[in-house]
Amino acid sequence: MSSQADVSSAQRSPKRFGPAAAMGVVVLVLLGAMAWDTTVVSIDAEGGGQSAEFSGEQYGEEQFPHIREDVANRAIDAETLAADIAADQTAAGEEYGVPGGIGPIMPVRFSGVVGEGASGTYEVDVEGLPEGLTIRVQTGPAINGTDLRDATGEIEFGQFTNQIEYQDAGSGINEAMKEEVLAEIDTNDLSGKTVEVTGVFQLINPNNWLVTPVSMSVE
Repeated sequence: MSSQADVSSAQRSPKRFGPAAAMGVVVLVLLGAMAWDTTVVSIDAEGGGQSAEFSGEQYGEEQFPHIREDVANRAIDAETLAADIAADQTAAGEEYGVPGGIGPIMPVRFSGVVGEGASGTYEVDVEGLPEGLTIRVQTGPAINGTDLRDATGEIEFGQFTNQIEYQDAGSGINEAMKEEVLAEIDTNDLSGKTVEVTGVFQLINPNNWLVTPVSMSVE
């Protein structure tokens, strides 16, 4: 009688490891694989746990000193530059400028008397320039365009993750310039004063230069 009971018990015992038990084994294997493939990052790791998100402000602070130096080294006197542009705009752009989409970015330096202004942009009367040529200087609070970003030809879209970062880089550089160049200047009271400016403009209209400064002093 006992032998029949033993046989019956042996036949029933495999049911203890049915589908539910098999599923449990699979789950354990998957959890083990996930744990093996997981990397734990400490908040004390390099970077102090800070996000790697792009900062236009930080980028601008880092890049503007280099841009300022590069432009200052290449800047052409406005009288010379105006004459060369009048003689051959394309040749002047190739000789002095950096390719910039719809027109080269030109480095220039000049001094002159500030005239009327609107929205932080002032005309500057510079001696020796051809009649009909207008030079304007951006002084903020809004600095428009990406001329500073594009001034050296070394900052390119491919260096950034997307178009937003590329635009933020330009804005960050403009803000850094404002902080370093314009912060100590009373830009609300420039008319009639003599300024000395080094900066860049995009050569689109040869008779209208909108200059973004990299250095500016008021006498």
